[in-house]
Amino acid sequence: MSGISPSASGLLPMPGAPSSSWAAYKARAAAIVGHHDTKVIVAFWLFGLINNVLYVIILSAAQDLVGSIPKGVVLLADVVPSFLTKLVAPYFIHRIPYRMRVLIFIALSVIGMLMVALTPRTQSVAIKLVGVVLASISAGGGELSFLGLTHFYGPMSLAGWGSGTGAAGLVGAGLYVMFTDWWGLSVRSSLLISACFPAIMFISFFVILPLGPLREGTTRKDYDAIPDLEDEDVNHMDQGTASSALLAPGPGVASTAYSAHNTQDTLTMRDRLKKVKGLFVPYMLPLLLVYVAEYTINQGVAPTLLFPLEESPFDEFRDFYPMYGFLYQLGVFISRSSTPFIRIHHLYLPSTLQVVNLVLLTFHAVYFFLPSVYIVFVIIFWEGLLGGGVYVNCFAEIMENVPPEDREFSLGATTVSDSGGISIAGLISIVMETKLCNYQVAHGRDWCRRISAQGH
Repeated sequence: MSGISPSASGLLPMPGAPSSSWAAYKARAAAIVGHHDTKVIVAFWLFGLINNVLYVIILSAAQDLVGSIPKGVVLLADVVPSFLTKLVAPYFIHRIPYRMRVLIFIALSVIGMLMVALTPRTQSVAIKLVGVVLASISAGGGELSFLGLTHFYGPMSLAGWGSGTGAAGLVGAGLYVMFTDWWGLSVRSSLLISACFPAIMFISFFVILPLGPLREGTTRKDYDAIPDLEDEDVNHMDQGTASSALLAPGPGVASTAYSAHNTQDTLTMRDRLKKVKGLFVPYMLPLLLVYVAEYTINQGVAPTLLFPLEESPFDEFRDFYPMYGFLYQLGVFISRSSTPFIRIHHLYLPSTLQVVNLVLLTFHAVYFFLPSVYIVFVIIFWEGLLGGGVYVNCFAEIMENVPPEDREFSLGATTVSDSGGISIAGLISIVMETKLCNYQVAHGRDWCRRISAQGH
C-alpha cells in the first residue's frame, strides 16, 4: 500500500482522513483555482461568453426591434460586418497586439449596444442597425482573435472557448426572456444592462489570463517542443490516444504546449490563400453548410412556427420566438461543452442532419402537420446540438491535424465559414419568412401577422 497521502497525490483528502480538515480543503481548492491552466480555461470561457452574448441578445430581441420587418434584416446587420471582418482581418490583424485588440472590441461593443438601446422608437430602424453593425464588427474580430490566441495556450483553452460561446447563447437568450417576460423590463432597459457585459472581457484578459505564454510565443524565434514528447512519438500515436490527449489537461499546458514562434509576418498573400484553399473542404465547407441550415431555420422559418395560443404555453404570439431561441442555445451550449468527453471527426454527418431539420420544419410551416408545439421544441433543441457540435469539433480537428506553424492562422481564417453561412441564411430568410407568412395567411393562419414590436 502506498504511503503517499491523498493531498500529495493531487486529490482532495478523503472525509475522515487526518488531512481532511477545512484548512486542507481550502488549500487544495486554492491551488486548483490558482493553477495556470485553470486560469486559462476560465479566461477563455469568459472570452467566449462575452464575445458572443451581445450577438445572441440582439437576435433574441430582433422581433422587438423591427416588428413585422423580416428578422433576416437584423440577422444580416448582425452578421455581414462580422463576416467581412473575418474575411479580411486574418491578413493584417496579426500586426495589432492582442491587448490593443481587446480594448478596441470592448469599445465597439459598448458603443453599439448603447446606440441600439437609446435610439427612440420614433427614430429610424436604420440607426439601431448601425449599432448592431458595430457590435458585429467587435464579435467578428473577437472570434478570430481569441481562436488564434488558443494557439498559445493549448487545447484546454479551446475547450473553454467552445463552452463559453455555447453558454453565451444560453445566457443571452435566457437573459432576454427573463428581462422582458419574467421581470417585465422594457427592451431599452434590457439592452442597457447588456451594454455593461464587455467590462468582463477586460477583466478576463488583463486580470485572469496568464500573459506569459503569449509573450513567450510572440517573442521566441524557434518552436519550443513539448518536453518528453518526440515527433516520432506523435507520429506513432494512434488516433484514439491523440484524440484523448487533445483535450486532456496536463502539466504546464498553458506555458509549454503552444509557444511556437509566430510566423505570420513571413507569409505572403499567395501563401495565405493557398492555406485557406487547403482548409475549405475538410473544415470550412461543413461549418458553412451547418450554419446556412440552422440560421435559415432560426430567422426564416422559426418566426412562422406558430400554434393556436390555447394549444401552447404562451399568452402572446411573440413569446414563441424567444423560447425557440432559448431551446436552440441550450442545445448549442451542451454540444459546445462536450469536446472533453465526445469528439466528432466526420463533420459532414451532423451538417447533413441539420439540412434535414430545415426541410422538416419548412414543410411544417407550410402544411402544419406536427400536432404539438412541444415536438417543435424538441427539434429546435436537436438543431442546437448539431450546430454547436460541428462548430467546436471543427476547430478541435484543426488543432489536432494542422501543423503548429499554420495553426494560429488556420483557426482564425476558418471562422469566416460560420459568418458566411449566417450571411447566406440571412439573405434566404428575408425572402423565406415573407413567403411562408403570406402562404399561411392565404390558408387561414394569420398568426404571423399578429406580432408587433414591443415598445421601449
